[in-house]
Amino acid sequence: MERDTTMDKNAVEGYFPGSHWLYFSVYLFTFLTGLPLNLVALIIFVGKLRRRPVAVDVLLLNLTISDVLLLVFLPFRMVEAASSMYWPLPFILCPLSGFLFFTTIYLTSLTLTAVSVERFLGVAYPLWYKTQPRAGQAGLVSIGCWLLAGAHCSVVYVTEHLGDTFQKQETNRTCYLDFRENQLAIVLPVRLEIAMVLFGVPLVIASYCYGRMVWILSKGGSWKRRKRVAGLLGATMLNFLLCFGPYNASHIVGYIQGKSPRWRGYVLLLSTLNSCVDPLVFYFSSSGFQRDFHRLFRSVMEAAGLWGKNGSGIQRKGQEKELSNS
Repeated sequence: MERDTTMDKNAVEGYFPGSHWLYFSVYLFTFLTGLPLNLVALIIFVGKLRRRPVAVDVLLLNLTISDVLLLVFLPFRMVEAASSMYWPLPFILCPLSGFLFFTTIYLTSLTLTAVSVERFLGVAYPLWYKTQPRAGQAGLVSIGCWLLAGAHCSVVYVTEHLGDTFQKQETNRTCYLDFRENQLAIVLPVRLEIAMVLFGVPLVIASYCYGRMVWILSKGGSWKRRKRVAGLLGATMLNFLLCFGPYNASHIVGYIQGKSPRWRGYVLLLSTLNSCVDPLVFYFSSSGFQRDFHRLFRSVMEAAGLWGKNGSGIQRKGQEKELSNS
């Protein structure tokens, strides 16, 4: 029992002792940064859909809900990291938090791909696009993304419960840190398939759509629209290549080596950061979101007394303070 526990802990410590505090720091930063940004986005998208349902807003609302769900369950991971990667919570929360954690990560890649297709249609076929709101179809696409991501991630957790590993991990108070050879024979191919289907294919589709958009707009699009598409392209590729790329690369490397790479846990932290990058996608998704964001920001600042009606509240407060001091 002691040997197994040590092995589990070494699997987490990785390259240096005390690395669980790195996990905790990244989780905390993601939670404190991503939660308020995504809650603001949630308010904006709900308001936009109430006024006029648009397909891209339905997709982005789905992405926002996914991010909020990840962030709500992220404190469970923070507690685990603060406990030296042992699981001090009721063990039934281990598979639940893990399932939602990975499902929301791959839901992001699928939804970003759907957004890229939607934006491409608006640029390539503008007249047809304006006569086809397709909010209902976007809702069905969102449901399909949830089912596809959830089905793949549930397969991983079912295979991880084969044999006595679940009982062993519950005894050692660890959460999915050690697997037997017969389990890896199933888990590693499934991970490879996930990397291909839920990351590789979406990346190719999104790259094609944004590449075509850039080419079309370079022929005659307005500067403002080109700037917005460039921002949307940059935020999307940042998500795919930096947040998701290294983690899915670990699936491929693990399949080739026949075991999980030691650095897999570290690149998983990059995937966690996607909930902080997604608000950039929201911001560059449409000029309407930018207007609503600026309006909401100004309302909050005015309510806090930091912004006057003429936009000079901060400067005026500074002048009043100088007069009082003199």
